[in-house]
Amino acid sequence: MAGRTFVTGDIHGDLHALLRVMGKLPELDQSDTLVFLGDYVDRGPNSAQVVDHVRNLSKRVAAKVITLRGNHEDAWLAAIDRGWPEFVIPRSHGCRQAMESYIGATAGDDDFDAELFAVMLRGKFFPSDVVTWMRGLPYYYEDEHAIYVHAGLVSAKDGTFLHPSETLQKVALLWVRDQNFFRNYRGKRVVFGHTVTGTLPEELSSYTPEDPSDMWAGPCTIGIDTGSGKGGFLTTLELPALKVYESR
Repeated sequence: MAGRTFVTGDIHGDLHALLRVMGKLPELDQSDTLVFLGDYVDRGPNSAQVVDHVRNLSKRVAAKVITLRGNHEDAWLAAIDRGWPEFVIPRSHGCRQAMESYIGATAGDDDFDAELFAVMLRGKFFPSDVVTWMRGLPYYYEDEHAIYVHAGLVSAKDGTFLHPSETLQKVALLWVRDQNFFRNYRGKRVVFGHTVTGTLPEELSSYTPEDPSDMWAGPCTIGIDTGSGKGGFLTTLELPALKVYESR
C-alpha cells in the first residue's frame, strides 16, 4: 500500500525497543513516511545511540524520515543556552542517563563529582553536531492522514484549537497537557506523544480500553507514548490503516 505513514512515540533512550519495533514494520518504499514524535533522549540507557540511529535512518530506508522536536530536546537546548537546573537535576527526568550514554561510562553516586555535575548541568557532553540537529528539529508535521505533534494542540480564547501553524508560541506544542484537548478536540486526526497513555481518559479510548498502558485512541486524537525508557514499551502506528506495532 503506497503513501503510508508510520509514526513512532517517545523513545527515551531505549535503543532495544526502537530496533525491535522497526524490525516489525513492513518493507518501506519511497512513497512511505516515518515520523518520530520526539523525546529521543533521557531515562533509557542509550540516548546517544538512539539519536545516532534516527539521524542516519534516511540512509538505510527508502522512506522519507521526519524527526520532530520533543520537550526533552527542547529542555536540553534551554539548559545549554541559559541553564535549567530544575529540569536537569531531578532523577525522574533521566538526564544523567543521557550524559552517561555520551561519555561512555556510568558514574556511581560516590564518584559523581562537581566537575561531572557541571558538565551535565549545561549539557556540555552533547557533541556540537547533535546540538545543531536538535535546534533544527521541527515542531510539527502534517500530511493527508493526520497532524503529528509531540504533546498536543493549544486552545484559543474562544475554546477552539489552533492549528500548529497558527500557534505563536510553538514551544507550547511540546509541553501542553490539556484535558480539554484529550476530551473535546474534534477535527483532523492528531497523533501525539508526551503524556503516557495510562494517564489519558481511559473511558474515551476505542483501542483496548481494558489496557490503559496501551495506545490511546480518542474520537479524533491518538496518543502513543506507551512508556518507552521508563518501564513501558514503544509504539508505532501505521496510517491510514491504523495498524499498531509494539516493541513488547
